[in-house]
Amino acid sequence: MKTGWVALCLCLNIGVDPPDVIKISPCARLECWIDPFSTASVKALEAIGKNLQTQYERWQPRARYKVSLDPTVEDVKKLCLSCRKNAKGERVLFHYNGHGVPRPTTNGEIWVFNKNFTQYIPLSVYELESWLGNPCIYVFDCSAAGMIVNAFCERPEWGLGGASSNSLKDCILLAACGANETLPQDTELPADVFTSCLTTPIKIALRWFCPRSLLRLDPELIDQIPGRQNDRKTPLGELNWIFTAITDTIAWNVLPRELFQRLFRQDLLVASLFRNFLLAERIMRSANCCPQSYPRLPPTHQHPMWHAWDMAAEVCLSQLPTLLNDPENAEFQPSLFFTEQLTAFEVWLEHGSDRKKPPEQLPIVLQVLLSQSHRFRALVLLGRFLDMGAWALDLALSVGIFPYVLKLLQATATDLRQILVFIWTKILALDKSCQVDLVRDGGHPYFVQFLDSPDIHAEQRAMAAFVLAVIVDDYQHGQQACIEAGLITICLSHIQAAINIQASPNAPSPEPLLLQWLCLCLGKLWDGSAEGIDLALREHAPTILGRVLSEPQPEVRAAATYALGTLIKVGADGFSSEETESDADGDSLTAEQQMATILLKVLCDGSPLVRAELAIAMARLASSHNKMFRQSAAAYLKPPSHAAVLPTYGAGYRNPVYPYPAQLGHSGSYLDIDQGLQSLEEGIPYRPVVRIVRTSGSSAGSPASAGHSPSSDDPVFRESSGTAASNEGSRLWRRSEAGSVYVQCIMAVYALARDSFPRVASLGRKVLRLSGVDAAQVVVPSRANGGVSYLRNTPVAALPPTPPVAGILHRSTSWVASASGNLASTWRISTPPPSPPTRPPFLAGPSSSLRRVASMDISSALSGTWDSSRPAVRIAGDIAAHTSSPILNTSTPGLADAAGMSTFGLSAVSLEAGPSGPLLPESFIYKWSCGHFSRPLLEPYHDDEEEILARREMREKEAIEGIERCQQSCASKVTDEIGSWDTGSEVGTKAVLMHPFKPLVCIADGNETIRILDYDLGEVVNTFENHNAPDKGVSRLCLLNELDDSLLLVASSDGIVRVWKDYTQKGKHRLASSWQAVQGHRPGARGISAVVDWQQMTGFLYATSQISSILVWDLDREQLASSIPTHSDSYVSAMAACQTHNSHVLTGCADGSVRVYDIRSTEMLVSEMKPHATKVVGLDFLSGGDDLKMISASQSGDLKMLDIRKSSEPYLEVDALKGNLTSIAVHRYAPVIATGSGKQRIKTFSTSGEQLSVVRYHTSFLGQSIGAVTSLCFHPYNVLLAAGASDSMISIYAGESI
Repeated sequence: MKTGWVALCLCLNIGVDPPDVIKISPCARLECWIDPFSTASVKALEAIGKNLQTQYERWQPRARYKVSLDPTVEDVKKLCLSCRKNAKGERVLFHYNGHGVPRPTTNGEIWVFNKNFTQYIPLSVYELESWLGNPCIYVFDCSAAGMIVNAFCERPEWGLGGASSNSLKDCILLAACGANETLPQDTELPADVFTSCLTTPIKIALRWFCPRSLLRLDPELIDQIPGRQNDRKTPLGELNWIFTAITDTIAWNVLPRELFQRLFRQDLLVASLFRNFLLAERIMRSANCCPQSYPRLPPTHQHPMWHAWDMAAEVCLSQLPTLLNDPENAEFQPSLFFTEQLTAFEVWLEHGSDRKKPPEQLPIVLQVLLSQSHRFRALVLLGRFLDMGAWALDLALSVGIFPYVLKLLQATATDLRQILVFIWTKILALDKSCQVDLVRDGGHPYFVQFLDSPDIHAEQRAMAAFVLAVIVDDYQHGQQACIEAGLITICLSHIQAAINIQASPNAPSPEPLLLQWLCLCLGKLWDGSAEGIDLALREHAPTILGRVLSEPQPEVRAAATYALGTLIKVGADGFSSEETESDADGDSLTAEQQMATILLKVLCDGSPLVRAELAIAMARLASSHNKMFRQSAAAYLKPPSHAAVLPTYGAGYRNPVYPYPAQLGHSGSYLDIDQGLQSLEEGIPYRPVVRIVRTSGSSAGSPASAGHSPSSDDPVFRESSGTAASNEGSRLWRRSEAGSVYVQCIMAVYALARDSFPRVASLGRKVLRLSGVDAAQVVVPSRANGGVSYLRNTPVAALPPTPPVAGILHRSTSWVASASGNLASTWRISTPPPSPPTRPPFLAGPSSSLRRVASMDISSALSGTWDSSRPAVRIAGDIAAHTSSPILNTSTPGLADAAGMSTFGLSAVSLEAGPSGPLLPESFIYKWSCGHFSRPLLEPYHDDEEEILARREMREKEAIEGIERCQQSCASKVTDEIGSWDTGSEVGTKAVLMHPFKPLVCIADGNETIRILDYDLGEVVNTFENHNAPDKGVSRLCLLNELDDSLLLVASSDGIVRVWKDYTQKGKHRLASSWQAVQGHRPGARGISAVVDWQQMTGFLYATSQISSILVWDLDREQLASSIPTHSDSYVSAMAACQTHNSHVLTGCADGSVRVYDIRSTEMLVSEMKPHATKVVGLDFLSGGDDLKMISASQSGDLKMLDIRKSSEPYLEVDALKGNLTSIAVHRYAPVIATGSGKQRIKTFSTSGEQLSVVRYHTSFLGQSIGAVTSLCFHPYNVLLAAGASDSMISIYAGESI
C-alpha cells in the first residue's frame, strides 16, 4: 500500500478572519513558514500552497499533487474525484487547512467558499468521503477539528460490520485539536503548527525547544543548520535520523503490534505523518491542544525517549555557533545517541528474556543498520537477540527488520557475511515464507557464494546450506535459481571433500551438522526437479551420498538416505514400466536400481530415524517402479501351492523373527534360492525356500557380516532361466540382476513392515500396500503356541522429538573403583548433537529427552567449548537425542508394536496397478532438523542445565558414599526381607533391576509386562507392555544414564532392544528407540534367547545369541560399532561387560566354556577356558579384583572363581546349588555373591567362597516358601538384593554385616 495522490485544500481567505474566531494581538501568523501579510494576498496564497506541496514532497516525492486554493464545493468535488480516479486502488491524502473559515459543525461539516467569496458553504465530510473513496488519509488543520473525527466515528453504518467496517479500517484521520479546542495563537509557533509538525518536524521541534534549552540560542539560527535531511553524516541529517529512530521507538513501545504495522510499516507517507504526529502531540499539548487521530493513539507526549531527543538536539545545537562562525575549520562531532542506545540494548541482552519487557531499543537497532560505522555491532547484537527464540524473531519482524537485512545481502563487505548468514538462518528457521522474497530480490547467490567460500567454519557453512535448503523447499523458482547457480556441484564437492579428509590418517572428523545439511539441501534441491536429478546423476551423486551412509551420526545417515530417496523420480517424471522404454528411461531405471542397492545398506541401521527415511525412499521407489514391485511381491511372497499352513522353522524356511537377509546368512554363507524366479506368465508358482550354504570361509562374525544388508555381495539371488516374457514389463524384469534388486527391495520392505519401532513399521506397511500387499491379512505364527493368528499393529505413544542441548552437554559415567578403593572417574567431551528438532506445532514435549553423555574432564567441559584435539567421543549411557524424533509421534500410550507383521506369511498380493498418484509418506528428517536452528545456538547451556548439574552432583555424592560403604564393609548375610509383593503376573518374573537412587525396582515378566514397584510405599507406580508381538520373553533389563534422567533398556529374547523414557511416571512412559540388536542367526536356530549387557563407560551395548559373534552397538551413534568373533561352536548363554574397565567383555557358552575379550586388541580374544561341563547360566567380574578376577556359574550349580592371568584352572570352586541353578548376581562393589535355584532357594556367598546365608521362606505370608528363583539383581550402591520368582512374587532382601 502506498499513497499515490495528494489533494491539498487551503481555505485561508487571507485578510478576512472567520466570524467565530477571536484573535489575540500579536498572534501567530505564519502559514507554511510564510507570512501571508508580507505580500499581496493572491501571491501569498499561491506561495503558501506551493510551500505546502514542497513540504509534503519531502516525505513522498513520487506522489502526484494537486492544490486547490480557497475552493468552492465544486472545486473540492472535482479535485477529489480526479485524485480517486487516477489513484485507483492506492491511498489518497486529503489535506484541509481551514484557518480562514468557521469551525466544523457538530454534524461533521467543513466550510468552503462560494464563487464570489461572499458566503461560507458547508461541505459534509460524508460527501467528501464518497468522492475520495478508500483507502484515504485525511488531515484537518483547523480549530475544533475533533468534530470531524467524531462525525466519522459516529457514522451509523460504520458500526454494522461488513464492507463498512473495512472502509473504516482503510480510513485514517489526523486532526489538529479536540472538538472543543481552538488552535494555539502563541507567536513563538506558526499559525499552522499542526501542519508544520507533520511536514517540517525538525524545524518546528528545534524552534520549540530553543526557548526551553539552557543554551538560549536564537531560533533564527535553526534555518542555518548545515547539511541535508537525507545525509546522515551532516548535522541536519543526523538530527532527522535520530528523530526517526526515537519516534519509531515510542510508537513501537506504546502501540499494539498490529496497529504499529499498519501505521508505521505499510505506507511510507503514512509512517512519516504518524511519526510527526507524535511530535505534534508533544508540542501542541504544551499549548493546551490535544491532537486527535483515528485510529486513536495512546498519549505519548511524556514518553521518556523524548528526553533522549532533547539531549541529541542540545548536543547538535551547542555546536551550531562554531560551525556557522568557522565553517572551514570546524568539524561536526556526531552524536553518541546510537552508540549509547546499542550499549543499552547490549545490557538488556545480558539480562533479558521472553518473560521480561521487550527491549525498547529494538527500533533504534534497526535504524543503526543504515550506518556503516555502527552496522557490524548492530548486526551482532541483533543476531544475539534473534537467537533467544521465536518470540524475539516475532518482535524483530514486527519492528520491520526484514527489508533491511534483505537489502544488506547486496553489500560486498566480507566482515558482515557470517553474521548476516546467521541472522537469515534464524529468520528462515521460523518463517519459511521469506524464501519468495529472497529469490525475487536475487538474495540466493549470496548464500551460494558463502557456502563455497574458503576459510569458512563448518558450522557457518552449514547455516548457509540450511538457508539454501529453505529457499528451495517446495519452491520451483528457488530450485531453478539455485540449480543455475551451481549449487548441486558445490554441495557434492563439499561432501566428497569432507569424506576424503576423513579417510586420511589422523584427519579430524567432518562436522556432522555440515554433512547433514548438505545432504538435506541436495534432497530439497532436486526433489521433483527433473533437471536437478539428471544433473545429480551426471555428477555421480548416488555414489557420493552412498559413502555418507556409514557416517557415525544417525542424523547424517538419515539425511543422506533422504537425499538418495528424493533422487527417485515420482509422478509424471517417474519411470513407468507401461510405456515404451527409451534410452533415457533405461538410464533412469538403471540409476534408480543402483540407488535402491545403495539405500538397502541402512536396512539394519540402529536408528529408527534412518530406517524411517529408508521406508519413505522405498515408498518412492515402489511408486515409481510400481509394476516391478508388484511382480516381485507376487513372486517372492507367494507360498508353495501345496502348503496349507506355514512350515515349521528350520534351515528350509525363513526365520520368522529375524527376516533380514543378513540374519539369514551369517558371514561365510550365501543364500541359494532353490526355485528361482519363474516366469510369471507361465503360472509356475514361486516357492520362497532358502537354503543356507556354508562356504569354506571362516565362520567368525565381522562388522560387515553382522550388520549385513540385502544389498551386500554375500547373498546371491540366482534367477533360473524361463520363457521370455511377452510384455515390456517382463522384459525389464528378466534383465540381468533387475529381478534380484526388486526382490531385495521387497525383502527390505517386509523387514521394515515388521520393524520394532511402530512408526517405521507403519511406513513399511504403507510401502507394502503400494506394492499390492494387503498388510492387514498377513498371517503371523506365534512361537508361543505354534498357532496362527492375525495381528495388526497397535499405535504406541513414543517420545516427542525434543532436542538435546545445543552446545556442550555434560554427562556422567559409571563409577570406577580402583584397587585402593578410591573413585577414578573419567570424562570425555561430547560434540553437540547436530540436529535438534523443530518447534511446535510440529513438535512438542519436554525440553530434554535422550541426551549424549560426555566422559572426560568435567571441569574443562563446564568452562570451555569443544576441543577437537581431545579423545574420541564416548557416551556414558544416553542414546543420541535424534532417536527422540518425529518418527516417534504416535498417539496412544502403551504398546510398542514390534510384530504387526512379524513374519513372512500368507498374503493377498495384487498385480493390478494401484490408483493414480498414490499419496506417499512424508519425510521427517528435514522438518525435524530445522528445529536445530530455531533453538538458541549461541548459549552453551540449556535453561535447566543448572538443575541438571545440581541433581547430578547430588547423585554423584550419594554414589560415592555408597561405593565407599560397600567397599569398606565385610561380607554380609542377605536375609533380611524388607518386603515381598505380589505383582499379579500370571507367568512369573523374568528380569529385575534396582534403581540406584530411588526406592524403585523394575520388574519384567514372561509376557514382557514392565512394572515399576516403589518398595518404600509397597505399590506399583507404573505398568506398561513392552510390545504386543506374539513372541514374548525378556532377556535383560538395563539402566542407561543412572546419574541423569535414566532410561530403561529392555532386551527381548528375540534380540530386539527397546529403550523407554519416563518409565517411572504413570502413563507417561514413551518409547525412545528400538532396533534389532541381534542379527544373522545360525541356520536352524531354535528357542532363540538373546544375551545382552550394557557398558555405561563406553556407551556400548553387547548383544549376541545363536550367532557366531558378539555385536557391539554404539548407542551414541546408534550404529554397529564392531563385531567380536566368539571362536566357539557353541552359542553364548551368558555375558558380562566390565563396568569398571571399558574394554573387557566376559562370555559363557552352552558347552561350559568361558572366554574373555578385549575390544582394544586385534585378536580380541584374551583368554579361553572351560571350567564347566554344563551350560553357563551367569558370570561377572568380581568386585575389588582389578578386572582380573571373575566368577561363572553353571546350570548344574557349581561356581568357579577364575583369574585371567591363570586361565588353566579356577583358583576357587564352590558347590553352590545341586543342580538347577537359574540365576547369579554379583555386587559391583561389595564382596557378596547371590545365587538362585529353581528349587526355591537363594544362597549368598562371599568372594572368598564362604556361604553367608540361605533364603527358603518368606517372612510374611505365614512363612510361605519362595518360588523358583528366576532372576536376581543387587542394588549398585547398597547391599540390597531383589529376587524374582516363577510365581508372581517379588522380594527384596537387605544385607546384615557379619
